[in-house]
Amino acid sequence: MAKKALVIVSEYGYWGEELIGPLSALDAAGYESVFATPTGKRPRPIPPSVNPDFLDPPLDFRVTSPGTAVKVKELDGSSRLNNPLNIAQMTPLRPYHSSCDFLRAIESYYEERKAIAGKLAAEYSAIVLIGGSGPIVDMVNNQRVHDLILAFHTAGKPIGAICYGVACLAFARELEDRACILRGKHVTGHCIEYDYKDGTGFLGVDFNMGPPPYSLEYILRDAVGPDGKYHGNFGKKTSVIVDYPFITARSNQCSFEFGEKLIAVLDKGLRRYGW
Repeated sequence: MAKKALVIVSEYGYWGEELIGPLSALDAAGYESVFATPTGKRPRPIPPSVNPDFLDPPLDFRVTSPGTAVKVKELDGSSRLNNPLNIAQMTPLRPYHSSCDFLRAIESYYEERKAIAGKLAAEYSAIVLIGGSGPIVDMVNNQRVHDLILAFHTAGKPIGAICYGVACLAFARELEDRACILRGKHVTGHCIEYDYKDGTGFLGVDFNMGPPPYSLEYILRDAVGPDGKYHGNFGKKTSVIVDYPFITARSNQCSFEFGEKLIAVLDKGLRRYGW
């Protein structure tokens, strides 16, 4: 199998360092990163993630270093993110129960999903979901993104997610039993202490949501169930958790450690880390 990773990025703004960290690790380890967005539009970084003077309100420090800002700008100015795969064309849309000939339609949906899952498992070594505020809009509750995650989960392939990208994992569920794939697992993700009180914004939308529409920490605490555990690790500079097949990371400060552990899972057989 070729060394390839499917990297899912929002069209409404990704956090620059949260892509640079895992991408640098994949590049260094000889993996080809194939980018995909919900409708095939080119992804762009959120402005604060390329601004070294941006002061993050919850953390009260400048979270984007000058060196990282340069790397994000270089990537954005390159051709690497041009022509991403269109997720809307990669996976079928699940039919409404009210649709005509629902039985045949749902059978077709599952057969197509099965074929696509086989191809993905044969072609890619891992799937990686990048964070930022953008995923809240077009990734977290995107059934087609969920189906990609489920394909890798069924195949037992590594699934990496950082920041709000982790929320996608909590909602990736089979329609039949609707059980969370994170149940019984150890995970991390954006903790409530890091949530904005105001200023959550998205590219291409003239709208300030104020605080995030949900607390990811609370969702993850419920998603893992009584036999799993959410690790916020507030007060620690980084929080990266490996509980195979999941590699999860809290926020942008964890980006490079996240990339390092992703490669350790892929190439060195790492199955547990951080708990």
